[in-house]
Amino acid sequence: MEYKPREIEKKWRAYWNKHKVYKVSHQSDRPKFYVLDMFPYPSGAGLHVGHPLGYIASDIYARYKRLKGFNVLHPMGYDAFGLPAEQYAITTGVHPAKSTAENIARYREQLDNLGFSFDWDREVRTCEPSYYKWTQWIFAELFKHYYDKDLDKATPIETLVARFEQEGNIKVNAANSQDAVFSAAEWLAMNHKEQADVLMNYRLAYKKASYVNWCEALGTVLANDEVKDGVSERGGHPVERRAMMQWSLRITAYGDRLLYDLDEIDWSDAMKRMQGNWIGRSVGAQMFFPIAGSDQKIEIFTTRPDTIFGATYMVIAPEHDLVPSLTTPDQKEKVDAYLNYVKARSERERMADVKEVTGAFLGSYAVNPFTEENIPIWIGEYVLKDYGTGAIMAVPSDDDRDDAFARKFGLKIVEVVDKSNYPGSTRHDKEGHIINSDFLNGMEVPAAIDEMLNRIESMGLGKRQVNYKLRDALFSRQRYWGEPFPVAYDTDGIAHAMDAADLPLELPDMDDFKPSTGGQAPLARAIQWVNLPDGWSRETDTMPGSAGSSWYFLRYMDPQNDQEFASQDAVNYWQDVDLYIGGTEHAVGHLMYSRMWHKFLYDKGLVPTKEPFKKLINQGMIQGVVENLYMQKDKVNGVNRFICASLVSEEEAKGHKFTKLPVLVDYVSDYGLSSSYLNEEGIKQFIGWRPDYTHAIFEGQEAILQNGTLTAKPGKSGAFSLITQSEVGKMSKSLYNVINPDDVVEQYGADCFRMYEMFLGPIDQAKPWDTKGISGVYNFLRKFWSLFIDKQGNWNVSDGEPSREELKILHTAIRRITEDIERYSFNTCISTFMIATNDLQKAGCNKKAILEELVQLIAPFAPHLAEELWHNLGKSGSVHHANFPVLNEAYLVEDTIEYPVQINGKVRTTAAFAADTTPQVLEKAVLELEAVQKWTEGKEVKKVIVVPKRMINIVVVG
Repeated sequence: MEYKPREIEKKWRAYWNKHKVYKVSHQSDRPKFYVLDMFPYPSGAGLHVGHPLGYIASDIYARYKRLKGFNVLHPMGYDAFGLPAEQYAITTGVHPAKSTAENIARYREQLDNLGFSFDWDREVRTCEPSYYKWTQWIFAELFKHYYDKDLDKATPIETLVARFEQEGNIKVNAANSQDAVFSAAEWLAMNHKEQADVLMNYRLAYKKASYVNWCEALGTVLANDEVKDGVSERGGHPVERRAMMQWSLRITAYGDRLLYDLDEIDWSDAMKRMQGNWIGRSVGAQMFFPIAGSDQKIEIFTTRPDTIFGATYMVIAPEHDLVPSLTTPDQKEKVDAYLNYVKARSERERMADVKEVTGAFLGSYAVNPFTEENIPIWIGEYVLKDYGTGAIMAVPSDDDRDDAFARKFGLKIVEVVDKSNYPGSTRHDKEGHIINSDFLNGMEVPAAIDEMLNRIESMGLGKRQVNYKLRDALFSRQRYWGEPFPVAYDTDGIAHAMDAADLPLELPDMDDFKPSTGGQAPLARAIQWVNLPDGWSRETDTMPGSAGSSWYFLRYMDPQNDQEFASQDAVNYWQDVDLYIGGTEHAVGHLMYSRMWHKFLYDKGLVPTKEPFKKLINQGMIQGVVENLYMQKDKVNGVNRFICASLVSEEEAKGHKFTKLPVLVDYVSDYGLSSSYLNEEGIKQFIGWRPDYTHAIFEGQEAILQNGTLTAKPGKSGAFSLITQSEVGKMSKSLYNVINPDDVVEQYGADCFRMYEMFLGPIDQAKPWDTKGISGVYNFLRKFWSLFIDKQGNWNVSDGEPSREELKILHTAIRRITEDIERYSFNTCISTFMIATNDLQKAGCNKKAILEELVQLIAPFAPHLAEELWHNLGKSGSVHHANFPVLNEAYLVEDTIEYPVQINGKVRTTAAFAADTTPQVLEKAVLELEAVQKWTEGKEVKKVIVVPKRMINIVVVG
């Protein structure tokens, strides 16, 4: 019986599918456990070996919990809307619905090939109307609610309208962007459009003019992480900042809950810090600086009102509404030039670039309300319109960026905090005592902050306020391939959410879905779809890719339900996600939005938990090894010359003599971190791929190859190999180092692939892919298989009683693997399996009582192998419906202990004694040993040191 993994794996996957082995229901009396992966975007490239890492880890844990008696929900689906599919469609002419379906089929094939225990009856696709019906419904509900700060929850907008009718908005404490205060009479005097505009300033889903990253070539708004160096990450097209009417979600309303509820979930400290920093809660003062010679004022928010005597200039965002009126004629040309520069910069670049200081003086002045000095007003890209008020009082003595700005443009700097008593303190630390600040002089910073807040309020200059770095989420895209907004506009332009009974609002089938110029969305061309009876019209923007992924974990609980996003029975059973595995790239996007959507549904009483994800693990990246050829920069007689990496000195490699050219790893022999090389066939493949190097010189260690002719180097054998320069990098098509898991599985089997990925290192750490180690894992699986097979290849399992030694080996493995799975240390589990297999093989163990439990133990890791052996052992049903082995500590108790015996600290012999032998007995017995007497003869024994169960040391003199 030879171990043939591909035959075994195909056989048992067919069995699992036929018998619905992994199908799960909430109608169960077993305890629930919900294991979730961040679902993939199905690109045309398919999976590479780095993608399944988290899926394998989650699958092992899901299988483990199932064996431990839990009712495990482990689903999978596809994040199927988005810009990449649409761009591919535009380029190829293939409709995104078709290409997405083809890509999903490819992903499903690859995922199935790896033997995951997904309940595929629960598959979701965010682009299916049956799914996005509920995305639209949740958005409509957000539109119909506002956030009541007194109740600290989302509340129906009708409640707010009733309050306006009774008392206006004077006493309303709500998250909003409403500037004007009005009475009940003034509210009732407003027409429908005016009232609608006011309500839009309170809704949790609202539309307003916002500054966005607009890419004309792609025809859409881009998120900050989709823009780099002023161009789109996809395609490298110019991007500019532009004011556009956009839908947004008032995520800031949930700022405190998003921050403080982090304490209730089991996430890494690093992840919690990332979210906390992104939320950026700060307490400070909202106050107003008068503009010299004008009735206008500039509103600012500051967390350091104690430094106001050091405010020597102001900076407002280039997009600030006051820029045109504050720009004097003599400064207009410089200001306009600067505004054009800023348009090409994304918010992320503007905030991240701390070295480059830019700005322009507007020509106007503000009045510092405490020094009463006129201070110049500048615009600078490091101030953002949508963060805070879009304006700052600049205190160069107490802020690094303000200091750099002041020094660049020669502006006044006044020291206001003496930190001499606080060595090591930075500008940003709130410590020191105040100087040069009139009535604050001598106060410590915390006391001065409190005193200044009191003064600001008593003088009517402003008030205490909480601010957030977190900004409301822009939620509009001017693209075709996304969820249509469930919104229609009446003849007055008032937005109305569609009724649930009319959902889903399906995306119309369009042949021409190319982006339009000027900000118009492609859906605007679907005239019959857009224009409704009685002059009404539909919204033509679509939702961003984050929409469908903000709640998909809830849909998995009840995916076929067409009456609710999920039934209350299902939601109350599954509750929340017990284990969520995914990448850190989603730390402040997907995870933040998901938490906000979940809290909104919690406010509505539709989910039973405040947080969606109890435990979060961020898997590390499997990196690719980039294989580079060293190419000499200077040609030889007009011909390129490549040289073996072993012939390039360290100094030459660091210098400018050679350039590194990445080569497709398919052409490389011994692909990995060391000794990778190109042979003659590899060079031939390389030239076929890069024909511009057809006549190049390839100098290997032993020979030179050019134009197909091999010339031996003097004194060398003439064998050709050109060693590459290998370095760890991202696995990427652009670096030609993508490894297809299908190829690895075909050669070694899915179980080997699964165990090898876990064996590479801790789940949360980055590690390079190196094929050299995979053969070791494959050999281990063959050795594991051989425990059940004799040397003639026959099944060889006995019903004999296991020995004490065999039971100890098994239960040692059970203990270690159980502990390591519970702490997600899957790599050490693989090591334990290897040790146990070696020990059982040495012991000649073929006992069914041992091997049966060993099969159950390895089932989460090598599910196909385990299933085959399980049935060969005469078992019915699936091993994955069996039980995880139970540890019996009694088998780990030592009967005897082998003591190393030292003479003056050097081990001279060993001796076995009963485990319960007392130190007094050991002292006497060890001196009677013949091997010890040889070393103590004629010498004085000064003392015998016994370390129980560890060692014995005899101290002698003479």
